[in-house]
Order: sequence, then C-alpha cells, then structure tokens
Amino acid sequence: MSATSDELRETVRARYAAAAVQVTEGGAGCCGPRPVEIDDTFGATLYGADEREALPAEAVAASLGCGNPTAVADLREGERVLDLGSGGGIDVLLSARRVGPTGTAYGLDMTEEMLALALANRDRAGVTNAEFLKGTIEAVPLPAGTVDVVISNCVINLSVDKSEVFAEMFRVLVPGGRIGVSDVVAEDGLTPAQRAERGDHVGCVAGALSFAEYREGLAATGFTGIEVTPTHAVAAGMHAAIVRAVKPVPDSRG
Repeated sequence: MSATSDELRETVRARYAAAAVQVTEGGAGCCGPRPVEIDDTFGATLYGADEREALPAEAVAASLGCGNPTAVADLREGERVLDLGSGGGIDVLLSARRVGPTGTAYGLDMTEEMLALALANRDRAGVTNAEFLKGTIEAVPLPAGTVDVVISNCVINLSVDKSEVFAEMFRVLVPGGRIGVSDVVAEDGLTPAQRAERGDHVGCVAGALSFAEYREGLAATGFTGIEVTPTHAVAAGMHAAIVRAVKPVPDSRG
C-alpha cells in the first residue's frame, strides 16, 4: 500500500529532525559536530573549501544537498533571496554574505530541530541579514512579490505536491525574479516505479520529477527561460541537476 501525503511528509520531517539532532549532539561533545553520513554525491563536498571554511562547522556538517544553488543563482548585492527547505542554514548563510548588508536571505523549513540548528549557526557566524521561517514549501509564509531569487538544494523532490511548490515560487518572486535550484531529476524514460526501485522518497530519489516533467511543470506555472541541466549521477538514470527559470515581467504595452 502506498504512503499518503501526510505519511511521506512526516517521514521526511523525522529524517531531517534526526539529522539535526545528530549534528547538535555531536557539537556538544569533545570532537565537534558529527556530519550526517551520506555519499559523495550529496553534502558539503559539493561546496568550495573557501565556502566551507567560512561557515560554522555545524552548518557544514548538516549539509544534505545535491549541489550548490548559491553558486548557480548568481546572487547580487542588495537582493532578497529565499531558500526552500533551508535545513541547517548553509545556503542561507552563504546567500546572506553574497547579497550583503543591504540584502536579505530567508530560510524556510518545516522541522523545528533544523530551525533551531540554523538559528544557532546564524549566531555563530555573526550574520545579521538572515531570517528563518517555519512552514512548508507548498505554503510559503511570505507575501507575494517578496523576493528576487528563490533557491533550494535537493528539497523539491521531497515535496508531496510539486505543482504547489512551483506556484509558491512564482507567487513570492517579483516580476523578473528568478530561481536557481539544485535537485534530483530522473531521465525521461524512467517510470515512477523505476525511480522508486533506485531509492526511497526520503532519500531524494523516488519523488524526483523527470527532466520533461520539471520543464512542463515550471512552464505551466508561467516560468520562462527554463533550463534543467544535469551535473552528476546519483543513481542509475538519476541525476543531480541545476534548474533555472525566470518569472516574466508583464508586457505593459496596450
């Protein structure tokens, strides 16, 4: 029997809560935070050494993503950026530094333990232009037209309603705003059952969209300039990918 949406969401929440506790409890011991154990296709190794060294060890240890969205989003001074599924805060802290004191970086997460870890990491890093919000990526607790850029790192594949995620990204962006997302994407020939054979939902595999489904979903929402570019394999027929798109500016003519 297939899991319900609520069951899948709770499985995801529990997994990431446990990861936050592992990092937090390790940091209270003698030897520093214990990184969450994942293979080299996910995690902090996908960031540059200079980026890792500039952050609290706890933020690096909690990294569970499949890419580095702050690098692909081309963040600029003064911009407002939202990270969907911000976890321990690594991408929010990097974004806050890229947008500078006149910009703002928001992190959104549904897991209390991750939010607590992210707030502690913000304080350790001395970052003052970052805010963390509790909520789901299908219902972002920000007004429309709030941010210039939406990023996310291997989280959209975990959503139980990706069309709602795309709609929320579109809603919170200003006209001309953009997305720079890292996510797991399936080759177009793989059926949902075949994706599930390669890994479970909480492992960022079973819930992945195909390349065509990603493009079609973003286009149906209204995004333009859509690019879905694979970066490295995470399983047979499954790839980490960079996803870019733009919310168009309405044509004022006529």
